[in-house]
Amino acid sequence: MELHLSNPNILVIGAGAIGCLVGGKLAQKGFAVTIAGRGRFVDEVQQYGGLRIEQAAGQQIVESIRPAASIQQAFEHSSTGFELALLTVKSYDTELAVQELFQAAKVCGFDLPMVISLQNGVGNEEAIASLLGPAYVVAGNITTPVSVISPGRIRVDRESSDIGLSPWHPAISQTRFEFAQQALSEAGFSITIYPDAQGLKWTKVLMNMLGNASSAILGLPPEDVFAHSQLLNLEISAWREALAVMRSAKIPPVNIGSYTFSSWAPLIRRTPKFLLRFILRSQIGKSRGGKMPSLYLDLDGGKTKSEVGWLNGAISAKGKLVNIPTPINTMYTEVLNAIVHQPQKRELWHNANLRLLVTADEYRERVKS
Repeated sequence: MELHLSNPNILVIGAGAIGCLVGGKLAQKGFAVTIAGRGRFVDEVQQYGGLRIEQAAGQQIVESIRPAASIQQAFEHSSTGFELALLTVKSYDTELAVQELFQAAKVCGFDLPMVISLQNGVGNEEAIASLLGPAYVVAGNITTPVSVISPGRIRVDRESSDIGLSPWHPAISQTRFEFAQQALSEAGFSITIYPDAQGLKWTKVLMNMLGNASSAILGLPPEDVFAHSQLLNLEISAWREALAVMRSAKIPPVNIGSYTFSSWAPLIRRTPKFLLRFILRSQIGKSRGGKMPSLYLDLDGGKTKSEVGWLNGAISAKGKLVNIPTPINTMYTEVLNAIVHQPQKRELWHNANLRLLVTADEYRERVKS
């Protein structure tokens, strides 16, 4: 199939905060954008005459968005297929979404699009590559804090516009990759190309994991977790475990926006915890933009799955492969997954700071034994 880059079609898979933000900005610049979400998303967009984006300057309605209730429906309503797909679903939905993408393209007789994963966590690109082939995959990250108010209506919590991209395989189509850069740049995003896709995704994990699992487990905002010195020490320990795993696996930390992790990594490893606590407390409000972290939001929203396995769980799994102990990340993963699968346990952990600290000591002892 010939690429129609003179009139390209873009598919956004996932109608959550990031999908609506990126899809909406692309559509505002004249790109043909279809966002595949659920039926309620389609109903809301049609009822209000477009996708609603709330920013400091006021609300904008993006009328040109094409909503679809499924990936299959998106392909059925397209006459040329899609050159580019932006995957923004939760990590636990990646495999199902990519399977649907593959099947929809096959049934409708279109070539597969290049897929950019703008998801949090480690492992999504591997899952996409295993189903579509590595030459169709681009690793990506976005740092804009944005929230869903209701289906088809989002709020940008803090203005920022950085997107990082890194081809997963040298065989990626340069035509499509350059088109993706151009389109996202025209939509107002500052694009940085990274030579190391693993470094990009693992560094984003360092950003996403901080105060995330502990907030969900304890039912507290990160500011409250960080105000407790011993809980903040757990966060620092989890960070150091992640950096030790990355170092052993030869995955380099990279700079993302104003976050210079290539310089920070040695300091995080060596700086006394009392100094790190001071730095982290001064930065947490700025980096979060007042938004509760993703693992808390999923749990509070009654989700029966959690992305902790793609954050702390990924660190724990990689640690086993490279023989680096990760007791704190393992604890966060197992405790939060237990709460997700047995919601009645959530109340037992609410504000249970001492219980979490004792449990952390138990996990450390397991490593020693």
